[in-house]
Amino acid sequence: MTATVSSRTPARPLKQRSENSRARKSKVGASALTTLTWLIALIFFAPVLWMVLTAFKQESDAASTPPKFIFAPTLDQFSAVLSAGAGSYFLNSLIATGLSTILVIILAVPASYALSIRPVKKTSDVLFFFISTKMLPVVAVIMPIYVIAGQLKVLDNIGTLVVLYTSMNLPIAVWMMRSFFQEVPAEVLEAAQMDGAGLLKTLRTILVPMVAPGLAATALICVIFAWNEFFFALNLTAANAATVPVFLVSQMTSEGLFLAKLSAASVLASLPVVIAGWIAQKQLVRGLSMGAVK
Repeated sequence: MTATVSSRTPARPLKQRSENSRARKSKVGASALTTLTWLIALIFFAPVLWMVLTAFKQESDAASTPPKFIFAPTLDQFSAVLSAGAGSYFLNSLIATGLSTILVIILAVPASYALSIRPVKKTSDVLFFFISTKMLPVVAVIMPIYVIAGQLKVLDNIGTLVVLYTSMNLPIAVWMMRSFFQEVPAEVLEAAQMDGAGLLKTLRTILVPMVAPGLAATALICVIFAWNEFFFALNLTAANAATVPVFLVSQMTSEGLFLAKLSAASVLASLPVVIAGWIAQKQLVRGLSMGAVK
């Protein structure tokens, strides 16, 4: 009996050493993955950091070869951008982006409700039609849009951009909001019906508050797409309705150095979207985790 016990005794330390070895390997793997993730993030963030640093340089320092990492920071480029009339471009972008996003949300909520909670006939065909509009190259439709806008005398008009940005973002918003609405438990809607709540009251008091994070995520994506849109703004606007991307292109000239000024304009153009994302980051994370991206 004693011999049997003694022969089984070393099994525990051996098992414990094996578990400790696996734990160490797991920690090493986790540390390596974390380090690799940080390296990849730094590689992608490096151009943004270089743009921000260049914005605080003089033009001679920005165009120097090899690049200067040590320099005297200056705000001259930001002053030059603001004095060049950037305010009107930012105001145009703000109006076009804000109004189009509001219209997209107003139209996407009932449409996605009908396609998810109250499905219509041939729902899949309707969804495919929505997303198929994104497959058409923008360059293929710019000519008829330009002709129609010219006939209606709405070229170089903010309202034209609002309509185009709304139609551009609506399919994506419908698909995203439909996914969010599908996450709502059916029991909640049944309870609302038993309480006598109508369609509008159910949407306003029950569904919209429940999918508010997804609504914020959808709105932020629409803001990003509308704020960064360049092709329509370049071809359909001039002096009165030009937006921020058009202003950025105007800073590129063949008459002299422009890297520092262009970087300063790019930093200013990025701030509204960065601020909006920072404000809505909690709702954005919660919204995307609800199943909008599958």
